Amino acid sequence: MIGSALFALGSAPGFAAWAGSSGANLSFFVGAWFFTGAALVQLVLSGNATTLAPDGTNRFRGEWLSAATQFAGTLLFNASTAAALHADTVTEERRRVWTPDAAGSVAFLVSGILAVIVVGHAVRWWWAPRAREWWATQINLLGCVAFGVSATGAYVTSAGDTVSDAVASAGTFVGAICFLASAALTLPRRRHAGRGSATSG
Repeated sequence: MIGSALFALGSAPGFAAWAGSSGANLSFFVGAWFFTGAALVQLVLSGNATTLAPDGTNRFRGEWLSAATQFAGTLLFNASTAAALHADTVTEERRRVWTPDAAGSVAFLVSGILAVIVVGHAVRWWWAPRAREWWATQINLLGCVAFGVSATGAYVTSAGDTVSDAVASAGTFVGAICFLASAALTLPRRRHAGRGSATSG
């Protein structure tokens, strides 16, 4: 949630004009590390990478694949946001900033699709609006799509121009808000231990 909030801040309308591109890039850089920390926790909690199939072979588990792909995506965002802090040539912007950013967005999209499939199998129906996990994965996937749109808008041409700064910023902002909402939905519910008291679940 902290990482999402920092990405939303960095891409918020007017923030870059107020704090400068360096301020926005710093917000993305710090936020990316919170993304990586959360993704690592999720990968560890996802369990074993493989499971024994009925035919006796080991197969990768969807939960682990989703978490591992997401973690890889966050590492690519670490590389991209770090490079953005000091990239000052077109070549650096294209190879060290945009390329890992685009690859990270693809990894997030794959991870989001896998998460939707896993939850769809778990609830036995693809439509389960009463399940918080269903909403969390749907909103997360929407955020992944938005990040992909952002990467498309942020493409750097050989002349050093981006396709659309507005699309890049809007995609990042919408994606960050989606990730923030998805993370909030996965927080433990508060259980009432008695009248007028509550404890964390």
